[in-house]
Amino acid sequence: MRKMIISVLMIGLLLCTIGTVSAHFTMVFPSDSEESVWDVAPEDYIADLGEVKTVYMMWGHPYEHILFDMTPAPTASVTRPDGTVEELNIEEITVEGMDEDGNEGTFVAYKTSFTVDQMGDSVIAVEYDDAGENLIDHTKAVIHCGEEMWTGWDAEVGQTTEIIPYMRPYGMEEGFVFAGKALSDGDILAGADVEIEIYHTLDEGIKIVEAAEEKFPYDAPMVFTRLTKSNDAGDFMYTLDEPGIWFVGATMEPETGRSVRGVFIVPVLEAFPAPQGDSTELMEVIEEVKQIAQDAKLTAESSASAPSTPGFGAIITVFGLLAAVLIATRRE
Repeated sequence: MRKMIISVLMIGLLLCTIGTVSAHFTMVFPSDSEESVWDVAPEDYIADLGEVKTVYMMWGHPYEHILFDMTPAPTASVTRPDGTVEELNIEEITVEGMDEDGNEGTFVAYKTSFTVDQMGDSVIAVEYDDAGENLIDHTKAVIHCGEEMWTGWDAEVGQTTEIIPYMRPYGMEEGFVFAGKALSDGDILAGADVEIEIYHTLDEGIKIVEAAEEKFPYDAPMVFTRLTKSNDAGDFMYTLDEPGIWFVGATMEPETGRSVRGVFIVPVLEAFPAPQGDSTELMEVIEEVKQIAQDAKLTAESSASAPSTPGFGAIITVFGLLAAVLIATRRE
């Protein structure tokens, strides 16, 4: 019965293609201050007209919340909705974090600011060259301003390797599919590895990594960085199945020289409207189903010699509760 419950609850979940390494990414996080930079949320990528938006740039593993010094300095620009481009001044800062050995400390990072002076979508473009990873990283993040002013989010800004999104990168909810095209020097980038990774805060990162290493001791990083490929047209898609800040990066790997990656940051909202009932209520129902199933089994075993069908009423109740579980997990 338990296997049946699990099977029913798993209906409709999408399978994910999993990568084999945890990737470095340039984290581009809007924030009010250095102290709150790690509490980034999808709402931080929204701005009011006239607002001065400050954007922080860090280098590391978003999933595990592992950081490295960002040296040398990156470059940054903003492409406004009307297509004009402003090169941005950057300032070196330090942020608190954890290194790959689990030691907490401070790390070199950068910040920049610009004024949101147009309605629509401003595209922040950051370039970072990391010799240690033999990688030139081009990252884009969209800052949206204005109700129903949905223009500029798919702008091509001329990065050496660049992702052009097919999905507007705001208003996306958990479980939505993100699709895009990978370009290299403006041409189709076919057969490229496309890495997908979600960001965690430090505390979340420690917990989820410990759980993954315990459950998947043979290759825990396979669930840190997911992996797909672009097709012959440079197109790819992937389901972003959790709310949070996602990194999607396509890499051009030359025969010699530095690899060049284009990354697009996708803020993903919680499901709206929210599912009926919370996870606590759902777990309570599941436990009740399991208990009734156990009672039904005991009743059936004790009445095995009876000519009628034993435990039938209890089994019907179990199926009724299974239906309730499914209803509770559906949207209104």
